Amino acid sequence: MSYPDTHLLINGQWLNARDGKTLAVVNPANGLEIGRVAHAGRSDLDNALLASQSGFEVWSQFTAIERSKLMRKAASLLRERVDFIAPILTQEQGKPLAEAIAELMAAVDVIEWMADESIRLYGRIIPSRNLSVRQMVIKEPVGPVAAFTPWNFPVIQIVRKLSAALATGCSIVIKGPEEAPASPAALVQTFIDAGIPNGVIGLIYGNPSEISSYLISHPIIRKVTFTGSTVVGKQLAALAGSHMKRVTMELGGHAPVIVCDDADMETAVKAMVAAKYRNAGQVCISPSRFYVQKKIADRYLSEFTQAALDIKVGDGLMGDTKMGPLANPRRLEAMEVLVNDALATGANLLAGGSRIGEKGNYFQPTVIANAGVKARLMNEEPFGPVAAFQTFEKLDDVIREANRLPFGLSSYAFTSTLKNAHQLAQNLKVGMLWVNQAAAAFPEIPFGGVNDSGYGSEGGFEALEAYLVNKSVSIANI
Repeated sequence: MSYPDTHLLINGQWLNARDGKTLAVVNPANGLEIGRVAHAGRSDLDNALLASQSGFEVWSQFTAIERSKLMRKAASLLRERVDFIAPILTQEQGKPLAEAIAELMAAVDVIEWMADESIRLYGRIIPSRNLSVRQMVIKEPVGPVAAFTPWNFPVIQIVRKLSAALATGCSIVIKGPEEAPASPAALVQTFIDAGIPNGVIGLIYGNPSEISSYLISHPIIRKVTFTGSTVVGKQLAALAGSHMKRVTMELGGHAPVIVCDDADMETAVKAMVAAKYRNAGQVCISPSRFYVQKKIADRYLSEFTQAALDIKVGDGLMGDTKMGPLANPRRLEAMEVLVNDALATGANLLAGGSRIGEKGNYFQPTVIANAGVKARLMNEEPFGPVAAFQTFEKLDDVIREANRLPFGLSSYAFTSTLKNAHQLAQNLKVGMLWVNQAAAAFPEIPFGGVNDSGYGSEGGFEALEAYLVNKSVSIANI
């Protein structure tokens, strides 16, 4: 199956880097190079920034209805091309084809929802203390945006930022993931084919630290949005703050799962196995710390472990694959370190724990019981197919343990008691809580965390507010 080389998108043109530099793109299923991606240099970045400024001047003058229609046309084109783009996404990122298709269809949903929301970005009239004065608030686009996106969801992570920027009248320069560059390029092509003006969207690849430091500090950029690790996010937020740039940060998590003894066992097992091993656990909202009430712990662990053992691991392009490879060898090494540390601190290995074969980045779906509070696995986001379990007796105690870490992105709970659900909703320090279900990150729902998991939202109307400025206007009739 063919895989395309990827170029830079600058001022509406797909270009090689000025110096001709490229990077290899490797298929994580077999470790083989499948293509090349252009590596932007300083002159490429300068051109992308100038194009973004001119694109903003044009796009910000489009009416909301005009922006909405163009976005909906792009969404329609993306829907038509799902079967073409999905195998490209699987080859570069590794996830099973069914998951790639689901990611693309979710992207369509986000674009369409944001397109509709763009026509509801209302200002307001404020009653005046003087009848000869009209007071109003006008919402205006903040300006050109710099977006930094990860490799685990190369399309949907871009779409959330891109759609919010376009809906509000902003232009955007996207620093896409070098490991998975071709599916983002195919996404952006749908907007080009829909008629987006030159310069409104830029797509670049290269050295992440060099690109981020240059774009964030550049005066053309007025808004920064980043999805990635907490460590990097703090650095970028600090840099943006020094230049008074508006920032949205969607950072790492370490999602707790609380399973009460009154939970529906089938739902709690099925939903969490699917969520844990989705995209081989490389999901910011992946459940990773499991706390099961003692009364049902043995049964829950047994059923969860058996379901994990039944997962078919392999090349994402194979029809029977349920979990693909990890994105790169670094993730394999990280899993081995975390598993060995947990076992050294007294935990028990119930399933998995090792890489599979010598070719590709395959790791077994892993279940670890009795993980101690000092184990790294209970303190660091694994970002891989490893589930760690503890038991608890009282809900107050497990909520305190779930809140112990500085992360606060997502969480899950299973209970049939309304009292428990209310207690969890009121006391878990997270940006998102799903009760009796896996994550349902629909575009109309706020998506973001608290504490070290960032601030701002990538979903709901709250996401759009970060791309807008409020202008107070008072007009006296003289």
